[in-house]
Amino acid sequence: MTILTVTHILSMNIINYCYNKIVYKGFKEMKLQQLKYVREIARRGLSVSAAANALHASQPGVSNQVQQLEDELGLQIFERHGKRLTGLTAVGKSVVEMADRVLLDVDNIRQLAADSKNDQLGTLSIGTTHTQARYALPKAIKTFSEHYPNVHLNMVQGTPTEIAEMAATGRVDIAIATEGLSQFESLAILPCYDWNRSIVVPPDHPLLSEKKLNLEAISKYPILTYVMGFTGREQQDKAFIKCGLQPNVVFTATDADVIKTYVEVGLGIGIIASMAFDETKDAPLKALNANHLFKASTTHLGIKRGSYLRGYSYAFIEFLAPQLTRKVVEHAIA
Repeated sequence: MTILTVTHILSMNIINYCYNKIVYKGFKEMKLQQLKYVREIARRGLSVSAAANALHASQPGVSNQVQQLEDELGLQIFERHGKRLTGLTAVGKSVVEMADRVLLDVDNIRQLAADSKNDQLGTLSIGTTHTQARYALPKAIKTFSEHYPNVHLNMVQGTPTEIAEMAATGRVDIAIATEGLSQFESLAILPCYDWNRSIVVPPDHPLLSEKKLNLEAISKYPILTYVMGFTGREQQDKAFIKCGLQPNVVFTATDADVIKTYVEVGLGIGIIASMAFDETKDAPLKALNANHLFKASTTHLGIKRGSYLRGYSYAFIEFLAPQLTRKVVEHAIA
C-alpha cells in the first residue's frame, strides 16, 4: 500500500469520524475536545500533564479521551512505553496536522459567526514585546479604541519566541516583534515598520563632543543594551564585528527603561531603539543618533496562516501600518 493511499484512507477516516460523531450527533464538544487534547499533547513535548494543565483538564481525563479517539479511529496516534508517551507514530503525525486544520476551521466558523452578528464587538489579542508595547503601539491602540470602543484589547507580553509561538498556536490573533517570528512556518509574516538606534549618554559625556560619532569611539566605553534575541541585538552586534571591534557589553536587559536607568547611575552608555527615547521625559540623559552606524531593523507582524481575522483586526493592523491593507493581509494568510 502506498503512502498516498494510507494518507488518503486516514484522511477519509478522520472526515467520516468527524461527520458521524460531530455532525450527526449535534456537534459534540467532547469530540472536538479529543482533537484538542491530541494537538496539545504534541505541542507540549508529549507531556499529558502539561497538556492537561494548559487545557484546564485532568490528566486521567485527557489520557482516557485520547485512548477513546484511537480506539474509534482504529489507529495508534502515540507510541508508548508503558503508560508514558514516547513519540508520534507516522500516522499520528498526520492526525495532529489534520486535527490542527479541523480546529482552526472550527475557530474560523466561530469568528465568522461573531463577525456577522456584530462586527463592533469582540476581543483582539496581541502578543508583543515590551519595547513594542511601550513605544510603538500606543498611538495605534488609542486610534483603534476610539473607532472600536466595544472591542476588548488583550495584550500579552513575552519574548519574541514566546509570542511567535502564541500566534502559531492561536492563543493570540497577532504577534508583533522584530525577531522570532520566522521560527514558525505556520505564520504569515508581514513587514510592519523600520527603526534604528540611538546612543544614550549622561549630559556631560565625552561622546557628546564627537564631531561624527563612530563605532570605534563607542566601543571605548562600557555598553548597556538589549539581551540577545531582543530588539535587533543581533543586527547591532554585526555592525561591530564588521568593523573588527569587540564592544564591551557590561549590562543587558529586555527593557529600554531599565537600560536608561543604569546609564543615568553611571554604569556606562546605552544602545537602545530610538523610539524608546523621549528628550523631555528622559532628561537629563542625551541621545545621539546612530542611524548611520547600524543597519535598520524591521518589526514584523505574524498571523497564523489560514486563520479568519475579525474585521476590526484588519482595522488595527492598518492603523499600525497603513501599507498593510486588508487585501495585503488576506493575501498573506490565505
